[in-house]
Amino acid sequence: MGMSVTISAATADDAEQILKLQYLCYQREAELYGDYSIEPLTQSLDDLRAELGEGCVLVARLGAEVVGSVRGMVDDKGTAAIGKLIVHPRMQRHGLGGRLLAAIEERLAEERAAKRYRLFTGHRSEGNLRLYRRYGYAQVGTEEVNRRLSLVTLEKEATPSAYAASA
Repeated sequence: MGMSVTISAATADDAEQILKLQYLCYQREAELYGDYSIEPLTQSLDDLRAELGEGCVLVARLGAEVVGSVRGMVDDKGTAAIGKLIVHPRMQRHGLGGRLLAAIEERLAEERAAKRYRLFTGHRSEGNLRLYRRYGYAQVGTEEVNRRLSLVTLEKEATPSAYAASA
């Protein structure tokens, strides 16, 4: 490709690209569960802009193009909710999802004192489940949303970093 992918904090200027990428990436999930009304496909640009202001949002860029993104927030007990990890279909299976996951974990631990990470995915989303397990997440629960969809919740403890040791 000639260019390397960089990961950085998202800006308000990234909102439109993130939303378009999110719409593209969640088509497969919607098809898998037969439900095109899932929140990532119905989220508005204004709602996404609000998320950019509230939580921690990272983007992966190939040149000026946003090719991946992930979001996270930490509650008052130190549990980080990680969500909407997306990678452009042409960039999948090259380790970018894992890089984004590791980057958001590090950022949430260092900047927002995360003690544990929690995320969820659909029970049929085998690729997602494999990725999360590879990065140390363990299943802690399953919630049936409807006849077609059960959400699998996975968690892992934050590991102390050099930053936390010096803080």
